[in-house]
Amino acid sequence: MSPKSQSFRARIIPDRIYLDHAATTPLRPEARAAMEEGFALWANPSSPHAEGRKARSLLEDARERVKVALGWDGEVIFTSGASEAAALALHHANAGARLVSTVEHDCVLQAAPDAERLPVCSDGSLDPEVLTEAVERERPLVAVQQINSETGNRQDLSAIAGIAHQAGGLVLADCAQGAGRYATPRCDMAIVSAHKFGGPIGIGALLVEDYAMLAPSGGQERGYRRGTENLPGVLGMAAALAACSDPYVAPEVLEPLDALAEECRKLGGTWLSDRLSDPTPYIRAIAMPSMSATAQVMRFDMAGIAVSQGSACSSGTMKTSRVLEAMQVEPEVAANTIRVSVGWNTTRAEVERFREVWLDLAGA
Repeated sequence: MSPKSQSFRARIIPDRIYLDHAATTPLRPEARAAMEEGFALWANPSSPHAEGRKARSLLEDARERVKVALGWDGEVIFTSGASEAAALALHHANAGARLVSTVEHDCVLQAAPDAERLPVCSDGSLDPEVLTEAVERERPLVAVQQINSETGNRQDLSAIAGIAHQAGGLVLADCAQGAGRYATPRCDMAIVSAHKFGGPIGIGALLVEDYAMLAPSGGQERGYRRGTENLPGVLGMAAALAACSDPYVAPEVLEPLDALAEECRKLGGTWLSDRLSDPTPYIRAIAMPSMSATAQVMRFDMAGIAVSQGSACSSGTMKTSRVLEAMQVEPEVAANTIRVSVGWNTTRAEVERFREVWLDLAGA
């Protein structure tokens, strides 16, 4: 490679910057250390011998630590992740009609393909009037995200639970993007995914206020889940939760994004947080004027920055976001919107570098 080419490559591809934490986040060192302990204790927690009893003791200790970290007084059923937790709740909840919002994660919609889909307002919130009418049926189960994975909008789960409970229904909160960042909301069941807050991939949990809310469906986890428990994953998950700080990301790390918001508006872009009912600072949806989201993702990648075009489970298709469509976002804005999400190891310098590249691409 010529010196000129090397110089160009260094300018285009510096050290990588990862700003796609809503998709997955790096493993925390505390979680890695806990997992190594679990790998050394390889026995099946359901076995009656001494090795199995030791594994069971560690599993139950981790279960209690997860409950404490999440402020949950009910039961914890460990799963392979959010998708299994969603399927477990939606397939086996002792409830009637399944109701889901139109902006739920794909794993929820796929687990309940026949569920009634409730529209959201243009600010991303679930319409309370629509919900009030929809829950007027026998013991419905309402599935709603705590935080939307594409826009960062936070639903008013306290109000939603109030409406559902008044009608005798249950609430399933998808807390994949909220656990470790915010308190567990008012709900009857909650979905948690470890790899969203620095735990390992392949482990999550379904929180249940009472086992009576679920029909038994397996031989493990008190009879509510099939499959040998993943002890290293559980230990890693508990350690990652314990390591989460409050606030999850220091405010000074986010300051360059706050500065970019005003610059984006002046350049004719759209800062989607301006339209949301309750935006979280950890996920931002940003529309750049005159450049498609697909092109932006590639240009940022060339500049050494990982961002995304919506949820990782659907962004590989590079299609316009159905979440933004459900919010009635203008097609030209939706087509130019990328997602930027920060996590436990994001630095201010990394966010500042993203701001610089964004302004450069936008022609500022």
